[in-house]
Amino acid sequence: MDREYEVVDSVEKFNEQLERVRQAQKVYAKFTQEQVDKIFFETALAANVNRIALAIMAAQETGMGIVEDKIIKNHYAAEYVYNKYKNAKTCGVVEQDDAFGIQKILEPLGVIAAVIPTTNPTSTAIFKILISLKTRNGIIISPHPRAKKCTVEAAKILLEAAVKAGAPENIIGWIDVPSLELTQLAMKEADTILATGGPQMVKAAYSSGKPAIGVGPGNTPAIIDESADILTAVSSIIHSKTFDNGMICASEQSVIVSDKIYDAVKKEFTKRGCYFLNGIEELNKVRKTIIINGSINAKIVGQPAAKIAEMAGIKVDPATKILIGEVESTDKSEEFAHEKLSPVLAMYRFADFDEALDKASKLVEDGGLGHTSSIYLDQLTQKAKLAKFEARMKTCRILVNTPSSHGAIGDLYNFKLNPSLTLGCGSWGVNSVSENVGIKHLVNIKTVAQRRENMLWFRTPQKVYIKKGCLPVALDELKNVLGKKRAFVVTDSFLFKNGYTKAITDKLDEMQIVYTVFYNVEPDPTLACAKEGAAQMKSFEPDCIIALGGGSAMDAAKIMWVLYEHPDANFFDMAMRFMDIRKRIYTFPKMGEKAYFIAIPTSAGTGSEVTPFAVITDEKSGVKYPLADYQLMPNMAIVDADMMMNAPKGLTSASGIDALVHSVEAYASMLATDFTDALALRALKIIFEYLPQAYDNGPNEPVAREKMANAATIAGMAFANAFLGICHSLAHKLGAFYHLPHGIANALMINDVITFNSAETPTKMGTFSQYKYPHTAERYAEIADYLGLGGKNTAEKVANLIKAISDLKKRIGIKDTIKDYGVDEKAFLESLDKMSQQAYDDQCTGANPRYPLISELKQLYLNAYYGGKK
Repeated sequence: MDREYEVVDSVEKFNEQLERVRQAQKVYAKFTQEQVDKIFFETALAANVNRIALAIMAAQETGMGIVEDKIIKNHYAAEYVYNKYKNAKTCGVVEQDDAFGIQKILEPLGVIAAVIPTTNPTSTAIFKILISLKTRNGIIISPHPRAKKCTVEAAKILLEAAVKAGAPENIIGWIDVPSLELTQLAMKEADTILATGGPQMVKAAYSSGKPAIGVGPGNTPAIIDESADILTAVSSIIHSKTFDNGMICASEQSVIVSDKIYDAVKKEFTKRGCYFLNGIEELNKVRKTIIINGSINAKIVGQPAAKIAEMAGIKVDPATKILIGEVESTDKSEEFAHEKLSPVLAMYRFADFDEALDKASKLVEDGGLGHTSSIYLDQLTQKAKLAKFEARMKTCRILVNTPSSHGAIGDLYNFKLNPSLTLGCGSWGVNSVSENVGIKHLVNIKTVAQRRENMLWFRTPQKVYIKKGCLPVALDELKNVLGKKRAFVVTDSFLFKNGYTKAITDKLDEMQIVYTVFYNVEPDPTLACAKEGAAQMKSFEPDCIIALGGGSAMDAAKIMWVLYEHPDANFFDMAMRFMDIRKRIYTFPKMGEKAYFIAIPTSAGTGSEVTPFAVITDEKSGVKYPLADYQLMPNMAIVDADMMMNAPKGLTSASGIDALVHSVEAYASMLATDFTDALALRALKIIFEYLPQAYDNGPNEPVAREKMANAATIAGMAFANAFLGICHSLAHKLGAFYHLPHGIANALMINDVITFNSAETPTKMGTFSQYKYPHTAERYAEIADYLGLGGKNTAEKVANLIKAISDLKKRIGIKDTIKDYGVDEKAFLESLDKMSQQAYDDQCTGANPRYPLISELKQLYLNAYYGGKK
């Protein structure tokens, strides 16, 4: 950052800053909706770009939580908040939306004093700044003393992005050296207070004499009724309670379980890595550790379960996820009945549903009034119970069959609960609002939500032509159906020099279509290459683009297509990771208005001819960026095995195994559907049967070549819709760092990835509303069954699948380890951390059924390098 900022560490400096923010806000209040939306967009982008650095900084400074979860919180605060409010009107009158029944009239409040907690020091700052900017308010940030550096850094990054986008220069301010005096002064002098913190801080906000939006403590009870799906309930609670080591205020603090299923629930918690405190001695040790003098022990907040156990003098497995105390009393005198902000959970039992309601109500009334309550039951058959629960709970969020940490903040497991990191508790919690705080609360305005599964899709190119020898017939459409006049052919130098373009150019000559050929595409194509091709396109002005080659040529051509049609498009905005393709911050430009795109593969592997993906390397940083958007889907794919007959053995094996991994990952993906499953399984069947033949004697095996061509395209259709997983995340970075062919990189990682994903109790499971609990091993077993690999149980079937893949790799000449491909050990170990972090942030990671920690990705790389766990 180039700008120098005056340090705010005294009353005098604060007052000077407040005046600057006030003057800036008066100017900002006159901005148009278009101006505000541009600032909102650019600031959200900046927050998203810096989400990892800010998360690392927060974890290091506070010593609490989990870096990867803080990354997710930052990402969520930027992307989901932006997606929610990007089209919202915040300037002047807002007309009624009949679909949702909401009417608003919005005006800015002035200057917001935002108190930021140590538990969410960067994500909450991002959230509050974004909603303040969207509503034309100025904002002054008061950070927690133990998190001041990361909070101020977040504020600086967002201020500079806002100013660059046109906002007044001092629209965001902050206190550099926070103190009780300065925080109280900020609350007294601001127009409205957004207070997130402990009860005393919130009380001070409401006592300041200024309008305040504060939140109360959470003490979320989760009832597990005998009608509940036990696996979903337990998995959801673990997923929620372990998120950032339990620091989300909505996380479950107690579970209340029916006598009829108590033992089964306990067994499932134990199976999934939780530890039940053994006897009164261990219970008492933890009691004395978690609560001291009636208040939570600050030293346990955001710490892992094993560390808390160690503090209590109890030895548990280091991988323990949650410490669970089986208790009876719900009174305040019972330490387990309190909010714990850590992976520590109370467990109660009930004989009848009324008893469950009594216990849940008592827990809420003694420590979580107005916040959140949760229940697991059969919604179809137990509507009366659900109605009783809704009536009894004095909470503003009632979550049904939902992990409460994720469900309460909104838009992850439900779709009409506003995304927010400040959760109002209403009059029950002595709050001014009773819903998830959002933009309407910064302009002076409730939502009911139940868990919903998101709509899925199946998309392919408009036309896919298949059959050996079909190329000239399919190309005939350019003139006789589409009326095209100018074609730009994209390929690589090898294919060009060896006459592969001749069948295309001869047909174009026959149809009197003018053409030019760009053949400067290299393996792992770079952004510079794409820009070079786009420049030639701009000069030639084609109305048709023909991509001929493997994945490199087709990927490069797709990026050229975008840059040709939209020369002002920002590549790094297009390459930015998203959590949900429909909710990304950046909207991909509409394609096809200048040129029709045809993809013709010359290898049976990438499937790029039928996918909305393109992988391109930034030559300056060396990072491979997988771009994903359905605007990148080709208009036509021509799959002609004549173009593949003479592929060398190395290409045949690498591309063939790439298609295999596409199929396996699409089948295991959280986004897999019946539509994609059928394609993935069929592709695998073909690959196992015909890849060895194509490898052994490809030029003389037309049937095998055509079958492999079909399999690659079928697999492409599968993963175009189900997406991929961490095998590709790992392979993208391995290939970029060490220039290994993409298929080989996938082959080196896939066995370890299958083992990793098959864990019954993963450290983290993926976040997608259709994905209810870990079951990837069963999915792999289904593949083994389809392939007829045998096995008495799931574990044997998974092992047989891994063996079958290993045997196939050996059969087609693929080596066992990364080391076998000549990657220097010292260089590999030195790059391991950077490579692992980049793999974590790869777009393919999001659809993986087991969400990985960066350390776990690092271990997978080590396993693949040495050929075993090391």
